[in-house]
Amino acid sequence: MLTYSFIIPVYNRPGEILELLQSMVALRFDREYEIVVVEDGSTVPCEEVVAQFRNKLNISYYQKPNSGPGDSRNYGMKKAKGNYFLILDSDVLLPPQYLKEVDLSLSLNYFDCFGGPDAADESFTDLQKAINYSMTSLFTTGGIRGQKNAVGKFQPRSFNMGLSQKAFQASGGFGFIHPGEDPDLALRLEELGFKTALVPEAFVYHKRRIDWGKFHIQVYKFGKVRPILNNWHPQSAKITYWFPSLFIIGLLIAALLLLAGNPFLFLVYLFYFGIIGLDAAIKNKSFNIGIAAIPATFIQFLGYGKGFLISVWKINFLKMEPEIAFPELFFNDIKKEKTR
Repeated sequence: MLTYSFIIPVYNRPGEILELLQSMVALRFDREYEIVVVEDGSTVPCEEVVAQFRNKLNISYYQKPNSGPGDSRNYGMKKAKGNYFLILDSDVLLPPQYLKEVDLSLSLNYFDCFGGPDAADESFTDLQKAINYSMTSLFTTGGIRGQKNAVGKFQPRSFNMGLSQKAFQASGGFGFIHPGEDPDLALRLEELGFKTALVPEAFVYHKRRIDWGKFHIQVYKFGKVRPILNNWHPQSAKITYWFPSLFIIGLLIAALLLLAGNPFLFLVYLFYFGIIGLDAAIKNKSFNIGIAAIPATFIQFLGYGKGFLISVWKINFLKMEPEIAFPELFFNDIKKEKTR
């Protein structure tokens, strides 16, 4: 029988942990499960928040030096008592049926690693909902990760991810790159013969506390990571990873053609962004969210596409080592300490 341990790394986010644990109190599940919170060297710890839930939840709390979310998840899984780990980011909320849906899915079709999609709760701000739309919509590349046709060789994301104890022990868990530690783990598991899958019913509410600038930085990092992963795992390379870069290049060409008196391509882009705004407005029942989804989609393509091209140049053409090309993506000091 599967016994579940939630693994939650946290870094300076006591408010987020409070909201997450409040949502976990409402989980509807008839078997015991545990929660492991790992404080990743925070200067604003959440120990007092966790203490409020000790009589309501089976919860453990650990503090350690800062070494990044991947290493903190590994730490938590080593401490956990369950044989199946449910890995969450601190900025998610769980619907009451989450654990029941996970257990039902694994009992019907077992996988050693799964991922679930994210959604926007009604309480989220318009900006959060617009960014969530751009990250999950079928009309953007974000839709690739959360659709049912992705079941099979699906690369789970660590904001909502399940991993068996067996798969963790065989793979060694997450690596030292961030972001990108979750698809790297999924690809290594695939190479080891483990199966990964999407569980569409096991969704979380992903409360991205973010502004336009932070969102650009986030997707810019995602773009830089992908060529590194393609280099580490050549079988994972796909033409779709080029789409954001080609989209931005095409938009620049469209602007130049417009200045030269040929508006056709620019009108195609305007039509596309119009579809984005209309679809987001209808799905969220909000004109404001529809408008905000347009810059969110543009920033997603711009940041990811720019990061991807820079990384391709450094990794594929200049043949630079990833840790030299992008030291900000690696926890080098921790890696060196652990390999001594």
